[in-house]
Amino acid sequence: MTTPITRLRRAGAGLLVAGALIASVAGCAASSADASTQSAKGTVTVGAHSNGAAKETTIDVSTVAKIRAELPASVRKSGELKIGVGALPAGFPPLAFTGDDQKTLTGAEPDLGRLVAAVFGLKPVVSNATWDNLFVGIDTGKTDIGFSNITDTEQRKEKYDFASYRDDNLALEVLKKSTWKWTGPDSLDGKVVAVSAGTNQEKILLEWQKQLRSEGKNFTIKYFADTNSTYLALSSGKIDIDFGPNPSAAYHDTQTAKTANPTRTEATYSGAGASLQGLIAATTKKGNGLAQPTVDAINYLIENGQYAKWLAAYNLSNEAVQKSELNPPGLPITNE
Repeated sequence: MTTPITRLRRAGAGLLVAGALIASVAGCAASSADASTQSAKGTVTVGAHSNGAAKETTIDVSTVAKIRAELPASVRKSGELKIGVGALPAGFPPLAFTGDDQKTLTGAEPDLGRLVAAVFGLKPVVSNATWDNLFVGIDTGKTDIGFSNITDTEQRKEKYDFASYRDDNLALEVLKKSTWKWTGPDSLDGKVVAVSAGTNQEKILLEWQKQLRSEGKNFTIKYFADTNSTYLALSSGKIDIDFGPNPSAAYHDTQTAKTANPTRTEATYSGAGASLQGLIAATTKKGNGLAQPTVDAINYLIENGQYAKWLAAYNLSNEAVQKSELNPPGLPITNE
């Protein structure tokens, strides 16, 4: 698939982010007033209306005056944090999609934006757009900040500032009953692994296969027309492992937990490959003064436990970062 919303990062496609994320929740709202997630002053409810993609959790988080004072005056005086998400047309659970009330834009991405807004003492105003229009909004100032599974890349740094908040990981997903353990590429010997064609994860998998063949070992790669076909093959034992975006695997693990063939994520691997840990980051227009306060807000949430609760609600604890960083090393232009 080539549309940015599916998060299939193809080799050489510099402006796409990692991950083919499931679009099983139809339709996305144009915006969210956030009344349903700002349940009371000093609290944010994450996972509201998430239709089972998250464990609904109310998190205490209050305004931090010192961090609020760092905000650009125009943002502070507006009383609002205009948060952009690029989840049209179909959404991508568990990260961003229309909730079961058919109006709330829910998911891990807008919920972190709401938590950051609470630290700032601002009202979160979440707007949904296509992937391309998300960046148009940031460029024009219609949107203050993007929370939309955006990968930190060196090419993007030419126009944007980043506040990192989540590892950009791929997952090796297996049936829960599987005894297979990941110990490195050699452990794939003799296995059947599914991957989506044309993706960054396929590029990594082919490199592993080349390495194993040089050692007299091998594994089989299988391709399927869509995600449902892949998961059916995993459930029926036709493949041993599915190699794809970690959020997709986390969501699928949650959804299959009470079924006859539950799955689990055996291991994760950086979406940037062996040489660099890929990072997902909040994105602002370069030089607008909002990125550093966002870094400080995220670090406040990390230090005080709200961040861990947010990740746990969405089964994404395996993508936790120790700290947020301003413009950390991103995916090199030659690798994008």
